[in-house]
Amino acid sequence: MTNKPQVKIVNAETGEEIIRDANAEELAQMEIDAANSQARKAEAEAKAQAKATAEGKLAALGLTIDDLRALGL
Repeated sequence: MTNKPQVKIVNAETGEEIIRDANAEELAQMEIDAANSQARKAEAEAKAQAKATAEGKLAALGLTIDDLRALGL
Protein backbone atom coordinates (compact mmCIF):
# COMPACT_ATOMS: atom_id res chain seq x y z
CA MET A 1 0.00 0.00 0.00
CA THR A 2 1.30 3.43 -0.95
CA ASN A 3 1.01 6.77 0.85
CA LYS A 4 0.94 8.74 -2.40
CA PRO A 5 -2.38 9.92 -3.80
CA GLN A 6 -3.52 7.90 -6.76
CA VAL A 7 -5.14 8.79 -10.06
CA LYS A 8 -7.83 6.69 -11.69
CA ILE A 9 -8.13 6.86 -15.47
CA VAL A 10 -11.17 5.27 -17.13
CA ASN A 11 -11.47 4.67 -20.86
CA ALA A 12 -15.15 5.42 -21.54
CA GLU A 13 -15.20 3.35 -24.72
CA THR A 14 -13.64 0.16 -23.38
CA GLY A 15 -14.33 0.51 -19.65
CA GLU A 16 -10.63 -0.14 -18.96
CA GLU A 17 -9.48 1.37 -15.66
CA ILE A 18 -5.92 2.34 -14.77
CA ILE A 19 -4.99 3.29 -11.23
CA ARG A 20 -1.54 4.78 -10.71
CA ASP A 21 0.38 7.04 -8.36
CA ALA A 22 -0.05 10.76 -9.04
CA ASN A 23 2.90 12.43 -10.74
CA ALA A 24 4.58 15.65 -9.53
CA GLU A 25 2.37 17.91 -11.66
CA GLU A 26 -0.81 16.26 -10.40
CA LEU A 27 0.40 16.45 -6.79
CA ALA A 28 1.12 20.17 -7.21
CA GLN A 29 -2.37 20.73 -8.66
CA MET A 30 -3.93 18.78 -5.78
CA GLU A 31 -2.13 21.07 -3.31
CA ILE A 32 -3.33 24.17 -5.19
CA ASP A 33 -6.89 22.85 -5.25
CA ALA A 34 -6.79 22.07 -1.52
CA ALA A 35 -5.47 25.56 -0.72
CA ASN A 36 -8.15 27.18 -2.90
CA SER A 37 -10.84 25.09 -1.24
CA GLN A 38 -9.57 26.04 2.20
CA ALA A 39 -9.51 29.74 1.23
CA ARG A 40 -13.10 29.59 -0.08
CA LYS A 41 -14.22 27.88 3.13
CA ALA A 42 -12.51 30.51 5.29
CA GLU A 43 -14.08 33.30 3.22
CA ALA A 44 -17.54 31.77 3.58
CA GLU A 45 -17.07 31.41 7.33
CA ALA A 46 -15.90 35.04 7.60
CA LYS A 47 -18.95 36.25 5.65
CA ALA A 48 -21.26 34.20 7.85
CA GLN A 49 -19.61 35.60 10.97
CA ALA A 50 -19.87 39.16 9.66
CA LYS A 51 -23.54 38.66 8.82
CA ALA A 52 -24.25 37.20 12.27
CA THR A 53 -22.44 40.12 13.92
CA ALA A 54 -24.33 42.69 11.83
CA GLU A 55 -27.66 41.02 12.54
CA GLY A 56 -26.77 40.91 16.24
CA LYS A 57 -26.06 44.64 16.26
CA LEU A 58 -29.31 45.35 14.45
CA ALA A 59 -31.22 43.16 16.89
CA ALA A 60 -29.70 45.10 19.81
CA LEU A 61 -31.17 48.23 18.23
CA GLY A 62 -34.51 46.51 17.71
CA LEU A 63 -34.11 46.44 13.94
CA THR A 64 -34.04 43.77 11.24
CA ILE A 65 -32.48 43.65 7.80
CA ASP A 66 -35.98 44.16 6.39
CA ASP A 67 -36.24 47.39 8.42
CA LEU A 68 -33.04 48.64 6.77
CA ARG A 69 -34.32 47.68 3.33
CA ALA A 70 -37.53 49.57 4.01
CA LEU A 71 -35.44 52.64 4.85
CA GLY A 72 -33.52 52.19 1.61
CA LEU A 73 -30.21 51.38 3.31
